[in-house]
Amino acid sequence: MNQTLRADADAIVRASIAAVLPDEAVRRTLKDYRSRGGKTVLVAAGKAAWQMARAALETLGGVDGGVVITKYGHVKGPLPGLVCCEAGHPVPDENSFDATKRALELVKELGAEDTVIFLLSGGGSALFELPLIPGEELRELTRRLLGCGADIVEINAIRKRLSAVKGGRFALACAPARVLSVVLSDVLGDPLDSIASGPAYPDGSTCADALAVVEKYGLPLSENALALLRRETAKELNNVETHLNGSVRALCAAAAAAARERGYEPVVLTDRLCCEAREAGRFLSSILKSHERCGRSLAFIAGGETVVRLTGSGLGGRNQELALAACEGIAGMANAAVFSVGSDGTDGPTDAAGGYVDGESLGKLKKAGLELHTVLQNNDSYHALLSVGGLIVTGPTGTNVNDVAVALLRCGG
Repeated sequence: MNQTLRADADAIVRASIAAVLPDEAVRRTLKDYRSRGGKTVLVAAGKAAWQMARAALETLGGVDGGVVITKYGHVKGPLPGLVCCEAGHPVPDENSFDATKRALELVKELGAEDTVIFLLSGGGSALFELPLIPGEELRELTRRLLGCGADIVEINAIRKRLSAVKGGRFALACAPARVLSVVLSDVLGDPLDSIASGPAYPDGSTCADALAVVEKYGLPLSENALALLRRETAKELNNVETHLNGSVRALCAAAAAAARERGYEPVVLTDRLCCEAREAGRFLSSILKSHERCGRSLAFIAGGETVVRLTGSGLGGRNQELALAACEGIAGMANAAVFSVGSDGTDGPTDAAGGYVDGESLGKLKKAGLELHTVLQNNDSYHALLSVGGLIVTGPTGTNVNDVAVALLRCGG
């Protein structure tokens, strides 16, 4: 492994994630908050929920109760006056449902003088959920959507119509109380109705959109589920004030700044990467190959969220698969590396944030008895990267603004 390139990669990852932590954004939004004379309750949902809730408490000095719902392993300690719950992601589980019931109980008796501070981040679609169909049916549908290559907008068009809280329905449940919503975006282009399926935002998708997704991917749905897809969601909400804070654009800008500090000339290719993970990896490796003899240190940056088409039963995530797919294209290059990470610190159902490869990785795979094509077909990027020292492990970061992939070319090796 090229230790210089790996050190550069790790430094860029650390600096990028540190720059998009939600604390300051939450404080900035709530610093001038004034109660209207009633209660102030807090509901936080998503992979950054605990971090956002802590910042809110520090800013407000306390609230009249609240619920924090986040992914397993993401609660970092008790928060005064709040019930902290951990639940399933990316597939919701009974803890998701129970915690969401708590939130609905908390807001159901509120009046017009009361306020709900609603802190929302990526992962909320699974974590903040109370289905209108049996839980196992929803879980199976979610697995199918994740496995067929559907993008997040398509997935949410389905899920919000099968939920008691998505598609603006949580805001309706809070009425007549005011909802002050602080959103950390993990969706390309920051469409507020798609982030966590828009619990407190008018839904821009239609029944026709949802039914088109069913037809496109041949999803087997029950008659009850199909009937729910034909029921329209909230198109207007008069009790919500929304503040968008943080997005993949900020993540890419932070990666560019960190790369520049390490001596690279950064080139942000896109902040809307949306394709299959292995194709993105191959594309980034081809960019490095074409610039191999340019005589400059370059960092090509792509932010967004790729998808993995499941063809095997291995372990991995989209960022690990992206990185692994790049190793063939840069094999033998002494001065090139590709890495990709999820800003939340977890990539798929693994303990890794993403993966790293350089010009030596393919040879190491072969020495370990692993054939790249077979590994990719089995979606087993985790174990392959583990065998060559290519996993990037950060632990839960407290933020979630999509992923960033970087292709490094270092002049002088």
